[in-house]
Amino acid sequence: MIERYTLPEMGRIWTENAKFQSWLKVEIAACEANCSLGKMPETALKEIRLNAKFKESRIKEIEKEVKHDVIAFLTNINEYVGDSGRYIHVGMTSSDVLDTGLSLQLKDSCELLLEEIEKLENEVRLLARQHKNTLMIGRSHAIHGEPISFGFKLAGWLAEIIRDKKRLLILKESISIGQISGAMGTYANTNPEIEKITCDLLGLKPDTASTQVISRDRHAEYVQTIALVGASLDRFATEIRNLQRTDVLEVEEGFSKGQKGSSAMPHKRNPIRSERVSGLSRILRSYVVTALENVPLWHERDISHSSNERIMLPDVSICLHFMLREMKEIINNLKVYPDNMLKNLNIYGGVIFSQKVLLLLVEKGLSREKAYSLVQKNAHQAWNNEDGNFKQNIEADLEIMALVTENDLKECFDPSIHLNNLNVIWEKLSI
Repeated sequence: MIERYTLPEMGRIWTENAKFQSWLKVEIAACEANCSLGKMPETALKEIRLNAKFKESRIKEIEKEVKHDVIAFLTNINEYVGDSGRYIHVGMTSSDVLDTGLSLQLKDSCELLLEEIEKLENEVRLLARQHKNTLMIGRSHAIHGEPISFGFKLAGWLAEIIRDKKRLLILKESISIGQISGAMGTYANTNPEIEKITCDLLGLKPDTASTQVISRDRHAEYVQTIALVGASLDRFATEIRNLQRTDVLEVEEGFSKGQKGSSAMPHKRNPIRSERVSGLSRILRSYVVTALENVPLWHERDISHSSNERIMLPDVSICLHFMLREMKEIINNLKVYPDNMLKNLNIYGGVIFSQKVLLLLVEKGLSREKAYSLVQKNAHQAWNNEDGNFKQNIEADLEIMALVTENDLKECFDPSIHLNNLNVIWEKLSI
């Protein structure tokens, strides 16, 4: 069994050296498969295992002449292996090495992404638990709606992170595919059993029906999934940025000792990390079109996908890995200001409780249209008025007070009722 390499950082998975290492793993695994079926002698396999290696600079040197990266790679390998090198790459085509090796890199990338999203999930879960009952205003169209809790907001993020984690798990399985099927993918010069054994050794599954390449719908799924996870992080980052605005200031990114916010304005404390996440998410989304355009290759194979994948697949993998780490740190160091949340919630004398007053008046016998008109009149008198107070307006409205009691109004303006059913969500998410 060949041990698959484990690299500590995403960037190292996508180095040229790591790419050639993945190719070598594929070639050696194929040799082991051939040997197990009696297609090559044990002595040759031992010599290949012992001596097969490469030198990156030498491969580049050969490639300048032959203009073919896999041929240059094989030529360099054979310079170390000697006569036993004739058993390497038997019955295979370049894409067997390129695409199966790429699958090893993509699989490793998924594992690192899963590790990071697990850490982010834990941070968000902890913060949601801490702020289950921290009241704040909910907003729609960026306008005050009704009370929620900050924990409730975070619970929505947590649910999305859990979905994203499932997407990455599915993606890991979808991309862990290899092929050793030869030119056109017909197994004309290799036994299909070679493919099965090779993929088993590499921890992959044989492609169901490859052409000369592994079909690029799988790689498009990889890029789209990464872009979708990035879009989730962008949603969280955008919310933090909005809540950190000076006129809101309900949360704030951590600001370390000695940090500076502006070269000109010493007072500034900017949400730079959240802005960084939002900016990087745009890069991920920009690659989706390229990945989709790689799917309709000509006939059984062309290499129009190859050039952009060398940029795109490392970029999206490294970028999302960084974004997940960045968001975890943002959440871990997030400053939460419950007093500001309450202040914003109570602006204009509880105008956000208009629906509760509306429902109360309907319950007391008014038509919905009449009740709506009365409540809207009093709400708009308070709205955007420095001294506006919706509750006082209601208490001064004789038509309304003829129908309701002070105790009725007290219940209408009690924000805690908006927390009563949050346990339903907490149970679903095991918070």
